[in-house]
Amino acid sequence: MSVWLLIAAINGFLAVAAGAFGAHGLQGKLDAHALSLFETAARYHMYHALAMGLAALAGRGAARPAAMVAAAFFLTGIVLFSGSLYALALTGMRGLAIVTPFGGLAFLIGWAALAWAAAKLAA
Repeated sequence: MSVWLLIAAINGFLAVAAGAFGAHGLQGKLDAHALSLFETAARYHMYHALAMGLAALAGRGAARPAAMVAAAFFLTGIVLFSGSLYALALTGMRGLAIVTPFGGLAFLIGWAALAWAAAKLAA
């Protein structure tokens, strides 16, 4: 699971960088709606980078398979949900929004898998 912890740390770094870019580099360049989309993407990016790290730390013993599934779905969600919102905010291409709900679904599956991992740790 150390690979997942590394991926989580990299994503945490990227989320902070994206948030700073949105707050400082995009002010005055994007309208309020696009800035809001970008901020939402960065916020969910960070939440799920942290969740991925938590899954990596939970990945031991009988909980390992479920924790690995959780980490993979959190990463998938970051790419689909946050990635589509970043791209939509920066390009205005509305067609990208069709991907966003799939990222949200991946986040939900990740949380369910993490709950399953936690149950395995408690057993």
